[in-house]
Amino acid sequence: MAIVSMILSLLSGVALFLFGMSLMGDGLKSVAGNKLEAFLYKMTNTPLKGVALGTGVTSVIQSSSATTVMVIGFVNSGMMKLKQAIGIIMGANIGTSITGWILCLSYIQGSNGVASLLSTATISAVVAVIGIILRMFGKRTVHKNLGNIMLGFSILMTGMQTMSGAVAPLKESPVFVDMLTMFSNPLAGILVGILFTAVLQSASATVGVLQALSVTGLLTFASAFPIVLGIGVGAACPVLISAIGANKNGKRTALVYLMNDLFGLVVWSVIFYTVNAFVHFTFMDMIMSPVSIALLNTVFRVATVCVLFPFIPKLEQLVCYLVKDSAEELEDEADFDLLEERLINYPALAIGQCHRAMNGMAKKLRKNVNRAMNLINNYQQDKFDKVQRKEDLIDKYESRLGEYLIKLTKHEMNTLQTTQVSLYLHTINDFERIGDHASYIAHLSNEMHDNHIQFSQSAWDELNVVMEAVREEINITCNAFMNDDKEAAERVAPLGMLITKMCDELKLHHVARLSDGICGLEEGTVFNDILNSFNRIAAHCASAMVALMKSGEVDSDPHIHDSKIYPSNSPRYLEYLKEYCEKYDMKNEGHVLSMEPEEIE
Repeated sequence: MAIVSMILSLLSGVALFLFGMSLMGDGLKSVAGNKLEAFLYKMTNTPLKGVALGTGVTSVIQSSSATTVMVIGFVNSGMMKLKQAIGIIMGANIGTSITGWILCLSYIQGSNGVASLLSTATISAVVAVIGIILRMFGKRTVHKNLGNIMLGFSILMTGMQTMSGAVAPLKESPVFVDMLTMFSNPLAGILVGILFTAVLQSASATVGVLQALSVTGLLTFASAFPIVLGIGVGAACPVLISAIGANKNGKRTALVYLMNDLFGLVVWSVIFYTVNAFVHFTFMDMIMSPVSIALLNTVFRVATVCVLFPFIPKLEQLVCYLVKDSAEELEDEADFDLLEERLINYPALAIGQCHRAMNGMAKKLRKNVNRAMNLINNYQQDKFDKVQRKEDLIDKYESRLGEYLIKLTKHEMNTLQTTQVSLYLHTINDFERIGDHASYIAHLSNEMHDNHIQFSQSAWDELNVVMEAVREEINITCNAFMNDDKEAAERVAPLGMLITKMCDELKLHHVARLSDGICGLEEGTVFNDILNSFNRIAAHCASAMVALMKSGEVDSDPHIHDSKIYPSNSPRYLEYLKEYCEKYDMKNEGHVLSMEPEEIE
């Protein structure tokens, strides 16, 4: 029973420690607001700054895993490059060792006088009282967060004391002495460090347990060193788990965390134990204390970063080799390589590169609109996920192209080039908005699938006709832009106007079906939302073609209303409108209004 009580006491100490560390870290992050995240992706233009920043941030939030998971999110979203992330992760590995030094405070003892004021019990009690006062009576959020930080610190200290008290009797146990001797075997010690940290999912927690064991006076350097070597590798488990849903660069970032500690383990274990085989270090039997364990952990991590720091480019190449891009992903990223900074000084070349990149955006946009519409009739989760991934890519196109074109406007250009840049900015905005509506259509399909929404057969028939018209319009729009085909562009506005009229009529038809009880209210809402998205896609296609038809003109206004380009009473407009009315079985009533500017969202 004594063993069971000891184990339960140890586990309760670990639980208190983990909870206190989490509470303290969350409070610190809340006090800092979004500043930590801002520092992470804005102040990492050099690897050395990245290491310093990673160390500082991790020292604050007390979790290298949390810092790395945050960085994975930034890399995954494209806000940070993999090379920037490597420096931060290296710094995070140093920063997490600070926790060990904080824990040394829990071993300060005092029996009387001034010394008693520095005891762990006194410090924890004072901090806890201040913390609970701030937490319960603080009027401002920042005061409550400061209270959480103090309470977390007190709980962390209490957990350490509980762990130390639980293992204190072990110094009299021959079995425990033999077990620690077994840990002095490098392989066994490394495996214990990896497995124990993987279970606790915290390097700081394992170091804390190791410091608690050291109070028995039986833990030697030979036993502690291999465990410390294995701790970093075990701490990679939660980071690797967090990267499961990330893209390739997100997975590479998580792998960097593992590689950093894995290389440290291999390099220092080989060097240390090889030299020891010949020299026989005298300090192998040295008894470890909480302070010496904190020092060992810090020295190991700093030394690892010092060795690996010059090889950051090689480390980047290695993880890219281990997590290869697919042909599709290489194609997705290839267009961004066209936007070279050195070409900014040569506007004619830069504008040409922008057009090539926009061609890639148009191709992916067309595929995604069709992919989203296919989900309406045939929902598949993997296809839905792909629509969302490609929508993120289209947003990335808009961001990269927008930034590049804005930089271009700051350089001297002739009137025609200035106009072209303005028209391209207009077009990428329309393309991005079309992508947003495609994503929304996919979400509506997901809603239909999850809620088992089914339209009546007449509703399906009508919807399929409009979808075919939208497919044709997006196809003409993208082909016209890629081929700079102004004649084809003239077809977009008449077809878009027809789609608008069709959507309006189908909404009236659906109201009639609702009145007759053929369709329900939920179906009607989704049906209208789909038609609204089709209507917006048609409007943005027409808007994009305005910019195309005005390209090459000097002093053109990209915001000019499309009715000035497509006069609704022109013979060609009416000819195309009649053609599409016959094709999609819509009667031309001879009164078609042009779309107003406010219709373009």
